[in-house]
Parts: sequence; C-alpha cells; structure tokens
Amino acid sequence: MDSETYMDVRDEHPTNAEWRTLIDEFEDGRRQGAIYNLDRSDDREFDAIFVGGGAGGRFGSAFMRARGGRQLTIDQWPFLGGSCPHQACVPHHLFSEAARELDLARTLSGRFWYPEFDESKASVLDMVQLFVSGRNSAHSFMNWQSKEQLGMEYILNATASVIDAHTVEVEGEIFTAKNLVLATGSATVFPDVPGIDKAGVFDYATLVEDLDYNPRSCVIIGGSKVAIEYGSFFQAAGCQTTILARSPLMQGSGLHHIDDDLREYVVDGMRRRGIQIFDGTETLEILGDERATGVRVRMADGSVRDIPCDMVFVGTGERPNSDPFVKALGVSVDDRGAVIVDDHMRTSVPGVYAVGDLIGAPMEMFKARKCGMTAARNIMGEDYSFDFSEYPDFLHSTYEVTWVGLSEREAREEYGDVIVIQMPPPGVPYGDIPLPCSDGTMLFAFTHPELSGFQKAVFDSKSRRLVGAHHVGYGAKDGFQYLDFLIHKVGVTIDQLAEMNELFLNPSHFIQLSRLRAGAMQLESL
Repeated sequence: MDSETYMDVRDEHPTNAEWRTLIDEFEDGRRQGAIYNLDRSDDREFDAIFVGGGAGGRFGSAFMRARGGRQLTIDQWPFLGGSCPHQACVPHHLFSEAARELDLARTLSGRFWYPEFDESKASVLDMVQLFVSGRNSAHSFMNWQSKEQLGMEYILNATASVIDAHTVEVEGEIFTAKNLVLATGSATVFPDVPGIDKAGVFDYATLVEDLDYNPRSCVIIGGSKVAIEYGSFFQAAGCQTTILARSPLMQGSGLHHIDDDLREYVVDGMRRRGIQIFDGTETLEILGDERATGVRVRMADGSVRDIPCDMVFVGTGERPNSDPFVKALGVSVDDRGAVIVDDHMRTSVPGVYAVGDLIGAPMEMFKARKCGMTAARNIMGEDYSFDFSEYPDFLHSTYEVTWVGLSEREAREEYGDVIVIQMPPPGVPYGDIPLPCSDGTMLFAFTHPELSGFQKAVFDSKSRRLVGAHHVGYGAKDGFQYLDFLIHKVGVTIDQLAEMNELFLNPSHFIQLSRLRAGAMQLESL
C-alpha cells in the first residue's frame, strides 16, 4: 500500500498489526484521505447508512449485516470504535486502575514489601503517554474484525454530509439508502467562562491529545461522573485537586438511584485522600495570561476566591452532536440537544434513526451498542423495543462504585416496608469492622479497615424481592450486570439469593448475608 490520498482496502487484507501501522500513519499525518472498504460489485440498495462508527454505529452495522442487510458505516476517524477506546472509556479505566495502585502504595508506604512512597514518581503525564502509545491497538482490531469477520462495508477518515433522510455525500460522492442511522456521539460542554480557551485547560478528550507537561495542581470545573473519576486519578497521581461543583457530588440529575450511604462513603473517601470539594459554586474566570494559572470562583457563601493551579479540567458533562441533523433534516431535539427517539430508535423524521450518546443520557456503552442493535432489528423488519430507563451504573473513585435498582430512600418511598442488609452495619463506624473485605480490599481490611469498602442490599419485605444493590470496593462490578437482569427481569428474592453458591470471599457478600436472614418468615434488617 503506497501513500495515496485515496485508499481502497476492499480486495486487500491488512493484518491487525498492519492496520495498527496504517492508523498510526493516518493519525500523525503521514497518510491522508479516505479509507474505502466498499463492495462496488454489490448493486443492492443500502438498507441503512450509519453516520458514525462508534459503539452504536459499529454494533448496529454488524447486527444488520448478520440479518442479511446491507449497510454502510462512515466515520471521520481512520478507525472504527469511536471515542470510547480513543479518548473516553478506555483511558479512564486505565487511569482508574493507576489510581487504585497508587492509593494502595501510598496508604501502605514503608510497610511490608512497599517502599517509601516517592511522590515524584507519581505522574499524570506518564499515564497519559502510556495510554496514547497503545490506544490504536483496539482500533486496529475493530477495523480488521469489522471487515474480515463481520463483513461490514465502511468508509473511514471521511466526513458524511447528510443531504436528506436517504442521502449522504462523502468525498464528493453521493450514497443513498432506505434509512439513515445517526450515531455521532457527544462532546464536552465547555462553560461560557472568560479564559476557558487558555492553554492548560483540558477536558477528557484534549487531555490525552494535548497534555505535554506533568501537572501538580488542578482545578476541576463541574461535578459530573467524569469530574469524580478524573479528579480521583489526578489526586492519586500527585496532582493536588480541587473540584468546583454546582450541586453536591453524586446528587445531580445525571446519576440515578444513588444511595445516600454509598454517596457519603465515596465523597468522604475522596476528601480523606486530600481532594478539596466545594459545591454551590460559580466559576467566574480562568486566571493567567496565555496559560491557566488559577480559577476565580464565587463560593456558596457569596465570597470570591482565587484558587491557583497549573491545570484546569472541565468536567461539566457532554452534549449530543445533533446540530448538523437539526439543520439538514429537522429532527426534533430536547432542551439539551439530544435527538428525541421512541423505543425503536426512530426520530421525528421517517426513515431516520438515532442511537447512543446522540439521544442523551445515559451516555453509556451498553446503551449505545443496544441502541444500534435495536435500530438494525427494526430496519430489518422486526418489531423490537429497548427501554434503557433502568440499568446498572458505576463510576470509579479510587474504588469501583457500582449500583443497580433503587436506593434505600427510594425503596422506602415505593414499598414502605423494606429491610436492608448492609456492611458495615448502620451505626457501626467504618474503622470498627473490616467488612466488606474481599478480593482487592484484604490489605485494607487488615491495615486500614475504614478503607475496606461499603455495601448495601435493599429488599421489599412483603415480596422478599431484591430491589436495590450498592457496592464500593473491587471485583463486584461485573456481577452487577447480572444483578440487573435478576432484579428487573426475574424478580430475584432473598430466598433465591440464599440458594446460590457463592465464591468465598466474593466481593459483594450479598449471597451469604442473604442466607443469614432468609430463614426468617418475617424479614429483619442486618
């Protein structure tokens, strides 16, 4: 393959390693132009053109292809997979794992086999550079898999201009389809604050693209999930962090079913680790000449304060990239710019579907993938709906924080008589009992029991059904996708939990603790 501005890979079969090299070359400017994997010998009309090749577009395309349909996926990047592996989900998981390791090393500094913690070796920049050096491996696999295993047709490194509900233009060429599926994701909402465009101001995307120094102090504007996750990483990596939020952390509308005790444990843990958290604030100005040197903020009491820093991070949340489709198609959007769809992913314009972050919260990977699948199934003639109003959720502090179903307060409002199984039990100080200890927190349990985590299961006393589960620690996160199914699809009871075979010590403890109470006809809290 030579350096042409037009690359047709239809009859070529780059290996995963060759795709990695190609993507690197496109990213650093050694190659330019569109990448075509298009079967021009197929004269069938496209059943759908997917505008965007991230999670929603790729999974929808693959599902449609498997159903015998013909699809075309178009993405502006030289790879499939979208922002998750490139700038969003994958880096935050790497950074959160680093935060966990740094937290343990700092907590046990000088004990056992842990050396004295050297603060100078903790580095935000090192982790950012590590991520950037390896992120295209995921993309190369998706380019290869989508072509060689899934049979998808795609055009990459090219922008799709939507003409009407059945037509797009790519690189001067017109493509038509029976349907369009819009899947262009979202982007950070930068607040309208003087100085927000200064050097040294980042969001999650520009952090991995542009950071070229190691910050040692940071102010985060906003209290979103991103603010909690990146703030915990920055602090653990030796960057003193201050969070300026409008609402108390984990109490905003962006997170549902947050249990009060879970929130208290997480936010107190962030403060314990040195993060300064202020709510009720209004950011007034980014200080500094060409580079940010601080933030001027109006505090909750009305006073104005200047907080010095060498990095500003915007964690105010994301807004759907819907403007081009409102202009070209007139699709209806809500007051936050999210494209309005029904439970079949149909927009207000016949033949046009929208999926993923483009349709608003929750901006989660499971939703994007299932939205794409839902659109594909309906386009291919099935009557298939997807309700994503209830789902398991998580975030990272230095812990995995996971929850599903109702909070205790919500459960009491809905059911009245509920029982709670909680560790540590209500009223017992966290440092008095090393529970819930399990894989990932055993060292904490024996050295700093107040750091060993938190868990709560909430049951409706009358039906004995589990209606909510909440966990702070490690290792339980994957189990919550199954708890979600058991709660919302099966209606699992405390008695059925007691019949399960737990793996001792399993991270959630819900099974064995349920067994302690399941023998009683009249349930009591534990």
